[in-house]
Amino acid sequence: MLQSGFSSLTGGGILAVLVTVLVTWLFYALTLHLAATFFIGDVPSQLAAKAALAPAIVSLILQRWGVESGVVSADLGVAVVLLLTLVADGIAISLSYRLSTRSTAPLVALHLAFAAVLGFAISNIFGLV
Repeated sequence: MLQSGFSSLTGGGILAVLVTVLVTWLFYALTLHLAATFFIGDVPSQLAAKAALAPAIVSLILQRWGVESGVVSADLGVAVVLLLTLVADGIAISLSYRLSTRSTAPLVALHLAFAAVLGFAISNIFGLV
């Protein structure tokens, strides 16, 4: 859904892909920084920017070539995209923030919660649903 909105603004093609990746990356970086600040305390925002690239790219690739192309059904595809995005998020958070698995799991859950709440709010404000 996000991709089609930017396609109409940018005319499609490579510019639409780049804008979609950039907006998704910034959204994940913002929500991750909020979650990390809440969970860890004062942390540099650069760590969130570094870690957010992995889940952004994984989620967009899986949505485009997994669900939309029909490799998996739409119902199952949502679960697969969510699970693999969370795994990529966990790995990236663990490496960027140098956290153990025990500390990474709650931060990933908080990141998911912050992203869901902010995404839902933005979707309602701009009428993207």
